Amino acid sequence: MSPTISIIIPALNEAESIGHVVSEMPWDLIAECIVVDNGSTDGTGAIAAAAGARVISSRRGYGAACLAGSQAAVVGSDILVYMDGDGSDVIADLPRLVGPIASGAADFLIGSRLRGRREAGSMLGSQVFAGHMVSALLNIFQVGARKKVRYTDMGPFRAIRRASFEELRMSELTYGWNLEMQIKAIKHGLRVQEIAVDYRRRIGGTSKVSGDVRASAKAAIRIFEVLFRVGLGGAGRVGVDRLGEER
Repeated sequence: MSPTISIIIPALNEAESIGHVVSEMPWDLIAECIVVDNGSTDGTGAIAAAAGARVISSRRGYGAACLAGSQAAVVGSDILVYMDGDGSDVIADLPRLVGPIASGAADFLIGSRLRGRREAGSMLGSQVFAGHMVSALLNIFQVGARKKVRYTDMGPFRAIRRASFEELRMSELTYGWNLEMQIKAIKHGLRVQEIAVDYRRRIGGTSKVSGDVRASAKAAIRIFEVLFRVGLGGAGRVGVDRLGEER
């Protein structure tokens, strides 16, 4: 029996892209697409609903939206998949992202933009640097561990077994959500894999992080707060399988 997949898309003022993103969904492979309207003022929710998504609302905050979507997923969903609503994630990579979970080989999959093919202009140099720096810090925090999880990115396109997600008891409500999930995956001994995924420039609108200096600074500070608050004490029970060749 094929697993039941719920796709969760947090969205704040993504009217220019959300319709396209939802219309690209492989409906024959998934149970639902949940768009979490994070306080949009441009009609994002209505456009998403017209394209076929189930739309819910949440309090402001990237993590808050991801959590609300996770909790709203249809009963019986086996796998939760997260992606952005700006059109940058490539849904064609979905089968590779959920395959190891569906086969029982993994609990948590990260799509690495840094290892994949990136369209010119899709990521700022500062974003690439931040990914490498956080990865390096995570490795330092795991010094002495028997096995290490070697992440290369904190990309939004990711999949997790629902039962494993519930073990993590996620609490971060801001842009530190992705990193909290990755750290807790280590601490809970999840079987983690990372694959290279393609990444495109956003279809329209402005990034809520990289499009504004103040927002970028706030997000960076929050990410480092999560890095040191959640910590990696006692981690190291599992390693990460890096599937596929560099592309």
